[in-house]
Amino acid sequence: MPIQLLGTGSYAPERVMTNHDLEKMVDTNDEWIRTRTGIRERRIAEEGQATSDLALIAAERALEDAGIEPEHLDAILVATCSPDMPFPSTATVVQDRLGAKNAFAMDLSAACSGFIFGLETARAFMEGGRYRTVLVIGAEKMSTLLDWQDRTTCILFGDGAGAAVLSVEEGSKGGLGPCRLGSNGALGHLLQVPAGGSRRPVTPEVLAERSNTISMAGQEVFKHAVVSMTRTAKKLLKDAGWTGDDLALVIPHQANHRILEAIRTRVGVDKDKVFVNVDKYGNTSAASIGIALDEAAKEGRLHPGDKVMLLAFGAGFTWGGLLLEWRTPA
Repeated sequence: MPIQLLGTGSYAPERVMTNHDLEKMVDTNDEWIRTRTGIRERRIAEEGQATSDLALIAAERALEDAGIEPEHLDAILVATCSPDMPFPSTATVVQDRLGAKNAFAMDLSAACSGFIFGLETARAFMEGGRYRTVLVIGAEKMSTLLDWQDRTTCILFGDGAGAAVLSVEEGSKGGLGPCRLGSNGALGHLLQVPAGGSRRPVTPEVLAERSNTISMAGQEVFKHAVVSMTRTAKKLLKDAGWTGDDLALVIPHQANHRILEAIRTRVGVDKDKVFVNVDKYGNTSAASIGIALDEAAKEGRLHPGDKVMLLAFGAGFTWGGLLLEWRTPA
C-alpha cells in the first residue's frame, strides 16, 4: 500500500532573535554560540501566539501544496511538547480552525522525535485500511519552556511548525519506506522539564527555582544523540539495501551543527547531501524536521524518485528514522 507525501508546509514566526539580541539578555556572545551550535538566529512567537496558531498556518500551507481540502482529511496528528493547554489537545484546536470536520484529531508527545513518530503513527492508521488521508504536524512554542537566564539552554531553541499531508496512492511507487523508532526512559532525566505536570505542579517554589523550564545535561545529550541517530541510520540503510551513496538527501533534526557533522561522517554521507537550517531557526523540537522537509522541497532539493532519510533524537530519550522515496510517479 504506497503511502505518499502529497504536500508539505511550514511556518516560522516573524520575530527574529539574533545571537546579538541574546548578548543583551544573558552572559554569552555571537561567536561562542555560532562555533558551538551553528545557530545565528531563531524565531520567537509573539506573546499572544500559541502552538496551535503556528500549526494552523503550516497545515494550511501543506494542504494547499497537496491540493487537498480540509474536509477530505481522515485524521490530524500534532506532535508537540508545548501544547496550548493540558487539554483539549492542540490537534483538536487545529481541526476546528481548519474546518476538517471529518477528521479525528489527537496529539502525540515524543519531543524532538515527534514528527517521525507522527509519520509512523499515521502510516499504521492508513495501513489498517480505514484512513486514506492524514495530516501530520510538528509544532512548538519552545520559548514558553525556556529559562531566559540560563545561557546553556535559552540560546538553543526557537518556535515554529512543519506539516505534511500523507495519502494512500494506489498504483504509485516508493513513498514511505522503512522506519525505526526507539526510546530509553532510564535517561529521561538528562533532558526534561522537571515541573509543571502532575508530579510537581506549578507552585511559587517551582516558579522561584524555574523548575518548569528546560533542564539539560548538554554533553550527555550530545553523546547519546550521535550514537542513537548513527545506529538508526545504519540500520535503516541495511533494511532498505541502500548505502549512503544512494541517498539524495538526509534531513536530520536540527539541534546542533556539531551533532549533524558527527552523524554525517559516521554514516558516510557527503556534506552536500545533509540539509541544514539550524542556523536560521535553532532547535524547534518536533517542528524541526517538518520545517526542514518543506524548505528542502521549496528550494528544489527534492526530485521525484529521490531517496531521503529523516533522522531525529529527543527527550525521553526518544529517537527515530524513516526512509522515503520522494513523490515517485506511477
